[in-house]
Amino acid sequence: MAPPHLIAYGDRMPLLDPFAPWLGLDSETLRFLEIHRLRAMAVPGRAWRDLGDSVMLFSAVDTDPFFNRLAAVRWPSDRAAFDARLALAKELFAAVERRPCLWVVPGLSTPPDIVARLEADGFVDQGGGFDLVLVRSPLQPVRRPIAGEYTIERWNQPAQNELQAQAEALAVVVGEAFGIPGTRHANLVREIALTLGTANFHSNVIRIGGEPVAVGSRYTFDGASYLSSIGTRPAWQGRGFGTAITLSLAQDSVAAGVGLVYLSVHADNDAAIRLYRSLGFAATGPKSADMLLG
Repeated sequence: MAPPHLIAYGDRMPLLDPFAPWLGLDSETLRFLEIHRLRAMAVPGRAWRDLGDSVMLFSAVDTDPFFNRLAAVRWPSDRAAFDARLALAKELFAAVERRPCLWVVPGLSTPPDIVARLEADGFVDQGGGFDLVLVRSPLQPVRRPIAGEYTIERWNQPAQNELQAQAEALAVVVGEAFGIPGTRHANLVREIALTLGTANFHSNVIRIGGEPVAVGSRYTFDGASYLSSIGTRPAWQGRGFGTAITLSLAQDSVAAGVGLVYLSVHADNDAAIRLYRSLGFAATGPKSADMLLG
């Protein structure tokens, strides 16, 4: 599966119109991005399935709705047909013992009033977020380099004797950066180790004096890169490491020959949204809705 819309990121001119609806991307490309992100998350222990009118992500080991949901939803507008399709979705979630969860994008998912219909059925929006696509070359200078000495290491499919240590280092940074409780640390290490051993997953790590202080990841396959888990430990925040990591991931993606670089951000993370916009990312459309059955 290759992206229908390819971008030449070496061009120094604007690549897409940030003011055009959906950045000028066609419906096929937008659906590709929705599916690509779910496929990126289908690391060992998770699976994805294209149902034709939607795509399902399922985790056999984690009941969190974030890892058990439908996306790329294109359901019928006819009320009876919609209700029947929703009933089938509920049966599917019940069969795998998960709470029904749909990730929908107003104006892209169908029917157009799907959020209101789901709310009327008892679903509640958990917050949602924005999808942002890189619309200019990441090779353009953005701001002055960070002062002081630091290194950026690139990790992908490490040797078996290095895997555990790298997973532990990533878990420390991710855990602190995103406020993940210490009780989940062991599970986080296990999940990262499984992911780090896959070919499509690349993690960039900033170290100072050997200490990991900031990380970010990319899932690169089928001509696109999904950037994820970009964070800095609290003691080192505010020094530009988020910028450095994001640019390095975007530049590595371009070097790998991808035609689309994108990421997702929670709707209430204003600081991250400002950062990504300053680096040349633009939102593809309105805030998505994370609809979970109450």
